[in-house]
Amino acid sequence: MQAGHPAERYGRVYVLRIGHRPERDKRITTHVGLVARAFGANGFILGDVCDSHVMESLRGVLERWGGVMHLECGVPSRRYVMEWRRQGGEVIHLTMYGLHVDDVIGEIRSSPKPKLVIVGAEKVPPFFYEAADYNVAIGNQPHSEVAALAIFLDRLYEGRELRIEFPNAKLRIIPSPRSKKVVSLDSEGIEG
Repeated sequence: MQAGHPAERYGRVYVLRIGHRPERDKRITTHVGLVARAFGANGFILGDVCDSHVMESLRGVLERWGGVMHLECGVPSRRYVMEWRRQGGEVIHLTMYGLHVDDVIGEIRSSPKPKLVIVGAEKVPPFFYEAADYNVAIGNQPHSEVAALAIFLDRLYEGRELRIEFPNAKLRIIPSPRSKKVVSLDSEGIEG
């Protein structure tokens, strides 16, 4: 685990993307993976199908922008959820039909158990609602699963994830009020 990573304090978090349709969902699923990485998740699992375009995009970001993240695709989602639970982890399903995030985030945050966050694409089968320890809503209105994941992880990590320093980065943005500043780093993280 990366030094200073929020998971050191809050436990391991993986994101499971279910219902991915390769012909329709490449961009959105890639964005779910990018948010998972940028907002502090330790792993991204693309369930039931393997979309090489999504996985290559995520590997490319890890290569250029750094970080350590477990990536896996094509695993049977239901079996993955059941195995996660069998090994003592808890399952959080993000859905607009769940309990409001503010009403359950304290309990989720205080649990030391590894967390599997399920993010659906198409209509989610009842199995995932029933297998979840928490069905969590970021409000009860239709919205983007990308936004839901970002808000959930931000609430879970209390904003600490926004300051993660990713190891092995080749690029880093220098904050600037008016221009784009990106620097290249050498193998030791020193600006070149």
